Amino acid sequence: MSLKLKRIASEMIREINAILNEEAKNEILKNVSVTDLTVDSDLTFAKVYFMTRLDDKEMVENELNEASSFVRTMLAKRLDLRSTPELKFVYDKSLDYGNKIDKIIEKISEGE
Repeated sequence: MSLKLKRIASEMIREINAILNEEAKNEILKNVSVTDLTVDSDLTFAKVYFMTRLDDKEMVENELNEASSFVRTMLAKRLDLRSTPELKFVYDKSLDYGNKIDKIIEKISEGE
């Protein structure tokens, strides 16, 4: 990813987090934190990775994707881009994966 795309992705992460926390009326969306974002080189599509403290990750992902046009509209107002990418929200499983690895290491250590 080019430096320009990394800068745009970073700005988008910051603004999406702000939109979800400040502008969203749905309380479920206020329990979301955007962790990463990948954007196509032509800025037509962005995959937004998120985490949440809520148990039903799939429901949260559905709510986010239903609100994606609202988030995209708000993002267009906040960022100076030729076009604002279409947003697809995806649950970030990296923390869950890290916790699983930690538990495995813990079990191995207890067995010695």
